[in-house]
Amino acid sequence: MDEIKILRQIADGDLKDSRCVVKLPDHFKHTSPNGSHVCMVLEFLGDNFLTLIKYTDYCGILLPMVKEICRHVLIGLDYLHRELSIIHTDPKPENIFLVSTIDPTTDPRKSGVPLVPPAARAIGPPPRAPARPSTSSGVTRNQPKKIRKKAKHVVASTSEGNGAVAFADIDESDDKGDLSTANEGSPSQDGDRKRGGGHRRGNKGTRNRMAMEAELGCKLVDFGNACWTYKQFTSDIQTRQYRCPEVLLGSKYCTSVDLWSFACICFELASGDVLFDLHSGDNFDRDEVNTVATIGKDRKEDNNK
Repeated sequence: MDEIKILRQIADGDLKDSRCVVKLPDHFKHTSPNGSHVCMVLEFLGDNFLTLIKYTDYCGILLPMVKEICRHVLIGLDYLHRELSIIHTDPKPENIFLVSTIDPTTDPRKSGVPLVPPAARAIGPPPRAPARPSTSSGVTRNQPKKIRKKAKHVVASTSEGNGAVAFADIDESDDKGDLSTANEGSPSQDGDRKRGGGHRRGNKGTRNRMAMEAELGCKLVDFGNACWTYKQFTSDIQTRQYRCPEVLLGSKYCTSVDLWSFACICFELASGDVLFDLHSGDNFDRDEVNTVATIGKDRKEDNNK
Protein backbone atom coordinates (compact mmCIF):
# COMPACT_ATOMS: atom_id res chain seq x y z
CA MET A 1 0.00 0.00 0.00
CA ASP A 2 2.95 2.32 0.57
CA GLU A 3 4.09 1.61 -2.99
CA ILE A 4 0.63 2.51 -4.31
CA LYS A 5 0.65 5.71 -2.25
CA ILE A 6 4.03 6.67 -3.76
CA LEU A 7 2.93 5.83 -7.31
CA ARG A 8 -0.27 7.87 -6.92
CA GLN A 9 1.77 10.82 -5.67
CA ILE A 10 4.04 10.45 -8.71
CA ALA A 11 1.10 10.32 -11.12
CA ASP A 12 -0.69 13.31 -9.55
CA GLY A 13 2.33 15.53 -10.23
CA ASP A 14 2.98 14.26 -13.75
CA LEU A 15 -0.23 14.92 -15.64
CA LYS A 16 1.63 15.48 -18.93
CA ASP A 17 3.54 12.19 -18.59
CA SER A 18 6.90 13.89 -19.11
CA ARG A 19 8.78 12.97 -15.92
CA CYS A 20 10.13 9.56 -17.03
CA VAL A 21 8.53 7.57 -14.21
CA VAL A 22 6.09 4.66 -14.57
CA LYS A 23 2.36 5.38 -14.26
CA LEU A 24 -0.18 3.53 -12.09
CA PRO A 25 -3.56 3.79 -13.88
CA ASP A 26 -5.41 1.69 -11.32
CA HIS A 27 -5.21 -0.83 -8.48
CA PHE A 28 -7.67 -3.30 -6.99
CA LYS A 29 -8.04 -6.12 -4.48
CA HIS A 30 -8.40 -9.73 -5.58
CA THR A 31 -9.60 -12.49 -3.28
CA SER A 32 -8.36 -15.97 -4.12
CA PRO A 33 -8.06 -19.34 -2.37
CA ASN A 34 -4.63 -18.16 -1.18
CA GLY A 35 -5.89 -14.97 0.45
CA SER A 36 -6.58 -11.34 -0.41
CA HIS A 37 -4.10 -9.63 -2.75
CA VAL A 38 -3.55 -6.00 -3.71
CA CYS A 39 -2.96 -5.84 -7.49
CA MET A 40 -1.43 -2.92 -9.36
CA VAL A 41 -2.26 -2.04 -12.97
CA LEU A 42 0.82 -0.45 -14.55
CA GLU A 43 1.30 1.06 -17.98
CA PHE A 44 2.67 -1.10 -20.79
CA LEU A 45 6.39 -0.57 -21.34
CA GLY A 46 9.17 -2.15 -23.39
CA ASP A 47 12.36 -3.97 -22.39
CA ASN A 48 14.55 -3.13 -19.42
CA PHE A 49 18.18 -1.98 -19.57
CA LEU A 50 19.53 -5.44 -18.77
CA THR A 51 17.83 -6.77 -21.91
CA LEU A 52 19.34 -3.90 -23.88
CA ILE A 53 22.81 -4.84 -22.58
CA LYS A 54 22.17 -8.48 -23.50
CA TYR A 55 21.25 -7.47 -27.06
CA THR A 56 24.78 -6.05 -27.39
CA ASP A 57 26.26 -9.30 -26.04
CA TYR A 58 27.54 -7.32 -23.05
CA CYS A 59 29.66 -5.03 -25.22
CA GLY A 60 27.79 -1.83 -24.25
CA ILE A 61 26.12 0.83 -26.37
CA LEU A 62 27.49 4.00 -27.96
CA LEU A 63 28.25 6.93 -25.66
CA PRO A 64 25.79 9.32 -27.40
CA MET A 65 23.06 6.74 -26.68
CA VAL A 66 24.20 6.45 -23.06
CA LYS A 67 23.99 10.24 -22.70
CA GLU A 68 20.47 10.33 -24.14
CA ILE A 69 19.36 7.56 -21.78
CA CYS A 70 21.00 9.32 -18.84
CA ARG A 71 19.04 12.48 -19.64
CA HIS A 72 15.74 10.61 -19.25
CA VAL A 73 16.84 8.87 -16.05
CA LEU A 74 18.02 12.15 -14.51
CA ILE A 75 14.71 13.82 -15.36
CA GLY A 76 12.97 11.06 -13.41
CA LEU A 77 15.34 11.18 -10.45
CA ASP A 78 15.20 14.98 -10.28
CA TYR A 79 11.40 14.84 -10.21
CA LEU A 80 11.42 12.25 -7.43
CA HIS A 81 14.09 13.93 -5.32
CA ARG A 82 13.45 17.64 -5.70
CA GLU A 83 9.68 17.82 -6.09
CA LEU A 84 8.38 14.76 -4.23
CA SER A 85 11.18 14.01 -1.71
CA ILE A 86 11.04 10.35 -2.78
CA ILE A 87 14.09 8.06 -2.77
CA HIS A 88 13.81 5.14 -5.19
CA THR A 89 16.48 3.16 -3.23
CA ASP A 90 16.96 0.50 -5.92
CA PRO A 91 17.92 1.86 -9.36
CA LYS A 92 19.50 -0.88 -11.47
CA PRO A 93 19.23 -1.99 -15.12
CA GLU A 94 16.27 -4.26 -14.32
CA ASN A 95 14.34 -1.33 -12.82
CA ILE A 96 14.57 1.07 -15.76
CA PHE A 97 12.42 0.22 -18.78
CA LEU A 98 12.51 1.53 -22.32
CA VAL A 99 9.18 2.97 -23.42
CA SER A 100 9.20 0.68 -26.49
CA THR A 101 10.48 -2.85 -27.03
CA ILE A 102 13.87 -3.29 -28.68
CA ASP A 103 12.41 -5.72 -31.21
CA PRO A 104 9.47 -3.88 -32.89
CA THR A 105 7.77 -7.18 -33.77
CA THR A 106 7.22 -7.90 -30.07
CA ASP A 107 5.53 -4.53 -29.41
CA PRO A 108 1.74 -4.93 -29.80
CA ARG A 109 1.39 -1.18 -30.35
CA LYS A 110 3.53 -1.43 -33.48
CA SER A 111 2.94 -4.99 -34.70
CA GLY A 112 -0.83 -4.98 -34.23
CA VAL A 113 -0.72 -8.16 -32.11
CA PRO A 114 -3.34 -7.85 -29.32
CA LEU A 115 -2.11 -7.80 -25.73
CA VAL A 116 -4.68 -10.46 -24.82
CA PRO A 117 -5.14 -13.24 -27.41
CA PRO A 118 -8.74 -13.57 -28.70
CA ALA A 119 -8.84 -17.16 -27.46
CA ALA A 120 -8.12 -15.98 -23.92
CA ARG A 121 -10.92 -13.39 -24.10
CA ALA A 122 -13.41 -16.09 -25.10
CA ILE A 123 -12.69 -18.08 -21.97
CA GLY A 124 -15.42 -17.65 -19.39
CA PRO A 125 -14.86 -16.77 -15.74
CA PRO A 126 -12.69 -19.29 -13.88
CA PRO A 127 -14.53 -22.00 -11.97
CA ARG A 128 -14.94 -21.36 -8.31
CA ALA A 129 -12.58 -23.17 -6.02
CA PRO A 130 -14.23 -25.36 -3.40
CA ALA A 131 -15.01 -23.48 -0.21
CA ARG A 132 -12.65 -24.32 2.61
CA PRO A 133 -14.59 -26.23 5.25
CA SER A 134 -14.47 -25.13 8.85
CA THR A 135 -12.35 -27.09 11.29
CA SER A 136 -15.41 -27.78 13.45
CA SER A 137 -17.21 -29.86 10.79
CA GLY A 138 -15.16 -33.02 11.24
CA VAL A 139 -12.70 -32.39 8.41
CA THR A 140 -10.04 -35.04 8.07
CA ARG A 141 -6.38 -34.11 8.32
CA ASN A 142 -5.65 -34.46 4.58
CA GLN A 143 -8.76 -32.65 3.26
CA PRO A 144 -7.34 -29.07 3.55
CA LYS A 145 -4.28 -30.18 1.55
CA LYS A 146 -6.50 -31.67 -1.16
CA ILE A 147 -8.57 -28.48 -1.32
CA ARG A 148 -5.46 -26.31 -1.69
CA LYS A 149 -4.15 -28.66 -4.41
CA LYS A 150 -7.44 -28.37 -6.31
CA ALA A 151 -7.42 -24.59 -5.98
CA LYS A 152 -3.91 -24.40 -7.41
CA HIS A 153 -4.96 -26.65 -10.29
CA VAL A 154 -7.90 -24.35 -11.04
CA VAL A 155 -5.65 -21.29 -11.08
CA ALA A 156 -3.13 -23.03 -13.33
CA SER A 157 -5.77 -24.24 -15.78
CA THR A 158 -7.41 -20.81 -16.14
CA SER A 159 -4.10 -19.03 -16.69
CA GLU A 160 -3.02 -21.21 -19.65
CA GLY A 161 -3.09 -19.34 -22.94
CA ASN A 162 -3.24 -15.93 -21.33
CA GLY A 163 -0.17 -13.73 -21.85
CA ALA A 164 -1.08 -11.20 -19.15
CA VAL A 165 1.03 -11.07 -16.03
CA ALA A 166 -0.29 -9.97 -12.62
CA PHE A 167 1.87 -8.61 -9.83
CA ALA A 168 0.43 -8.89 -6.34
CA ASP A 169 1.40 -8.32 -2.73
CA ILE A 170 -0.28 -10.13 0.14
CA ASP A 171 -2.69 -7.74 1.79
CA GLU A 172 -1.42 -8.35 5.30
CA SER A 173 2.24 -7.55 4.45
CA ASP A 174 2.51 -4.04 5.82
CA ASP A 175 6.08 -4.28 7.11
CA LYS A 176 8.10 -2.20 4.66
CA GLY A 177 11.32 -3.37 6.23
CA ASP A 178 10.95 -6.80 4.63
CA LEU A 179 10.57 -5.45 1.10
CA SER A 180 14.31 -5.13 0.53
CA THR A 181 14.66 -8.89 0.61
CA ALA A 182 12.59 -9.11 -2.57
CA ASN A 183 15.69 -8.39 -4.63
CA GLU A 184 17.80 -11.15 -3.10
CA GLY A 185 16.80 -13.59 -5.83
CA SER A 186 17.38 -11.27 -8.78
CA PRO A 187 20.26 -12.05 -11.14
CA SER A 188 22.15 -8.88 -10.31
CA GLN A 189 21.69 -9.11 -6.54
CA ASP A 190 24.17 -11.93 -6.01
CA GLY A 191 26.42 -11.34 -8.99
CA ASP A 192 25.17 -14.41 -10.81
CA ARG A 193 24.52 -12.91 -14.24
CA LYS A 194 25.53 -15.19 -17.07
CA ARG A 195 27.86 -13.01 -19.08
CA GLY A 196 28.19 -15.35 -22.05
CA GLY A 197 24.50 -15.65 -22.88
CA GLY A 198 22.99 -12.54 -24.34
CA HIS A 199 19.59 -12.28 -25.97
CA ARG A 200 18.99 -15.08 -28.46
CA ARG A 201 16.43 -13.53 -30.83
CA GLY A 202 18.13 -13.45 -34.26
CA ASN A 203 21.85 -13.59 -34.92
CA LYS A 204 24.47 -11.45 -33.22
CA GLY A 205 24.48 -8.77 -35.94
CA THR A 206 20.69 -8.48 -35.94
CA ARG A 207 20.52 -8.17 -32.15
CA ASN A 208 23.24 -5.52 -32.11
CA ARG A 209 21.51 -3.55 -34.88
CA MET A 210 18.21 -3.64 -32.97
CA ALA A 211 19.98 -2.38 -29.85
CA MET A 212 21.58 0.51 -31.74
CA GLU A 213 18.26 1.47 -33.36
CA ALA A 214 16.18 1.21 -30.18
CA GLU A 215 14.08 4.17 -29.07
CA LEU A 216 15.84 5.56 -26.02
CA GLY A 217 12.92 6.99 -24.06
CA CYS A 218 12.79 5.22 -20.69
CA LYS A 219 11.08 5.22 -17.30
CA LEU A 220 11.97 4.31 -13.73
CA VAL A 221 9.90 1.42 -12.38
CA ASP A 222 9.53 -0.75 -9.26
CA PHE A 223 8.89 1.45 -6.23
CA GLY A 224 8.42 -1.49 -3.87
CA ASN A 225 11.43 -0.39 -1.82
CA ALA A 226 10.97 3.36 -2.27
CA CYS A 227 10.57 5.75 0.65
CA TRP A 228 10.43 9.44 1.46
CA THR A 229 13.36 11.47 2.72
CA TYR A 230 11.36 12.19 5.86
CA LYS A 231 9.94 8.66 6.25
CA GLN A 232 12.38 5.80 5.71
CA PHE A 233 11.42 2.18 6.31
CA THR A 234 14.71 0.29 6.42
CA SER A 235 18.47 0.70 6.21
CA ASP A 236 18.79 -2.43 4.05
CA ILE A 237 18.40 -0.87 0.60
CA GLN A 238 19.86 -1.15 -2.90
CA THR A 239 20.95 -4.20 -4.87
CA ARG A 240 24.48 -5.13 -3.86
CA GLN A 241 26.33 -4.20 -7.08
CA TYR A 242 24.75 -0.72 -6.96
CA ARG A 243 24.98 -0.15 -3.20
CA CYS A 244 26.63 3.08 -2.09
CA PRO A 245 29.30 3.43 0.65
CA GLU A 246 27.05 5.05 3.27
CA VAL A 247 24.59 2.15 3.06
CA LEU A 248 27.42 -0.40 3.21
CA LEU A 249 28.71 1.30 6.36
CA GLY A 250 25.25 1.55 7.94
CA SER A 251 25.19 5.35 7.94
CA LYS A 252 22.24 7.63 7.30
CA TYR A 253 21.28 8.03 3.66
CA CYS A 254 19.42 10.48 1.44
CA THR A 255 18.64 11.01 -2.24
CA SER A 256 22.33 10.73 -3.18
CA VAL A 257 22.09 6.93 -2.89
CA ASP A 258 20.09 6.90 -6.14
CA LEU A 259 22.81 8.89 -7.90
CA TRP A 260 25.48 6.39 -6.87
CA SER A 261 23.39 3.58 -8.39
CA PHE A 262 22.74 5.74 -11.46
CA ALA A 263 26.50 6.21 -12.01
CA CYS A 264 27.05 2.44 -11.80
CA ILE A 265 24.30 1.95 -14.40
CA CYS A 266 25.95 4.49 -16.72
CA PHE A 267 29.21 2.54 -16.58
CA GLU A 268 27.37 -0.71 -17.27
CA LEU A 269 25.50 0.71 -20.28
CA ALA A 270 28.72 2.02 -21.81
CA SER A 271 30.92 -1.00 -21.11
CA GLY A 272 28.47 -3.88 -20.82
CA ASP A 273 30.16 -4.87 -17.58
CA VAL A 274 29.21 -4.42 -13.91
CA LEU A 275 31.35 -1.79 -12.16
CA PHE A 276 31.50 -3.75 -8.88
CA ASP A 277 31.39 -7.50 -9.61
CA LEU A 278 31.47 -8.97 -6.12
CA HIS A 279 32.34 -12.41 -4.79
CA SER A 280 32.53 -13.50 -1.18
CA GLY A 281 35.41 -15.50 0.37
CA ASP A 282 36.08 -17.61 3.43
CA ASN A 283 36.95 -14.64 5.66
CA PHE A 284 34.91 -11.82 4.10
CA ASP A 285 31.48 -11.17 2.60
CA ARG A 286 30.51 -9.27 -0.53
CA ASP A 287 29.63 -6.06 1.31
CA GLU A 288 33.20 -5.91 2.64
CA VAL A 289 34.52 -6.52 -0.88
CA ASN A 290 32.32 -3.69 -2.17
CA THR A 291 33.65 -1.28 0.46
CA VAL A 292 37.28 -2.13 -0.29
CA ALA A 293 36.68 -1.94 -4.06
CA THR A 294 35.11 1.50 -3.69
CA ILE A 295 38.04 2.81 -1.64
CA GLY A 296 40.51 1.27 -4.09
CA LYS A 297 38.91 2.94 -7.11
CA ASP A 298 38.89 6.32 -5.32
CA ARG A 299 42.61 6.05 -4.47
CA LYS A 300 43.46 5.03 -8.03
CA GLU A 301 41.63 8.09 -9.39
CA ASP A 302 43.50 10.34 -6.90
CA ASN A 303 46.83 8.88 -7.99
CA ASN A 304 45.98 9.46 -11.65
CA LYS A 305 45.23 13.10 -10.93
